[in-house]
Amino acid sequence: MERILERYEQKSYAERQLASSSSESQENLSLECSKITSTIEVLQRNLRQFRGEELDTLSLRDLQLLEQQIGNSLKPIRTRKNKLMHESISLLQKRERSLQDQNNKLAKKLKEKEQTPTEHELRNLASSSSPPSVQPPATVQFPSLTIGGSYKSMEGSIREAQFNLNLVPIL
Repeated sequence: MERILERYEQKSYAERQLASSSSESQENLSLECSKITSTIEVLQRNLRQFRGEELDTLSLRDLQLLEQQIGNSLKPIRTRKNKLMHESISLLQKRERSLQDQNNKLAKKLKEKEQTPTEHELRNLASSSSPPSVQPPATVQFPSLTIGGSYKSMEGSIREAQFNLNLVPIL
C-alpha cells in the first residue's frame, strides 16, 4: 500500500510541476509575443516615416534625426551612381578617341587618294596624243566626323541632343 501511495504522490507532484512550468512558459510566450508585437509596430511606424507618411506627430529633433538617417542611407546609393556615371563617361571618352583615330585615318586615306591620279586618268593621258589639259581634281566635301570642337553649325540640334542624352553604362 505504501508503494502505491508513493507512486501516487510522485505522479501528482510531477503533474503539479508540469502545470506550473506550462503556466510559466505560457506567461513567457505571451510576454515574448507582446515584445515582438511592439517591435513590429515600431518598425512599421519607422518605415512609414521613412516614406514621408505620418510626420505630423514628430518633433523638430525627431525630424532632424530622420533626415540624418535618410541622408546616411542615400550616401552609398549616390556613391554607386557616381561610380557608374564615371565608368560610363570613361567608356564614352575611349570610344570618342577611337572614332577620332578612325576619322583621322580615313581623312589621310582620302587625301592620299586625291593626290594620286586614278588609273582611268592615266589611261586617258596615255591614249591621247594631244597634250592633256591639266585640271585640278574636283574636291569632294564630306561631312566632318569630328567629335567635339565647334558646334556653331549644329546650334539648333544641340538642345535636342542635350535632352536626349542618356548615359547608360555599356556592359
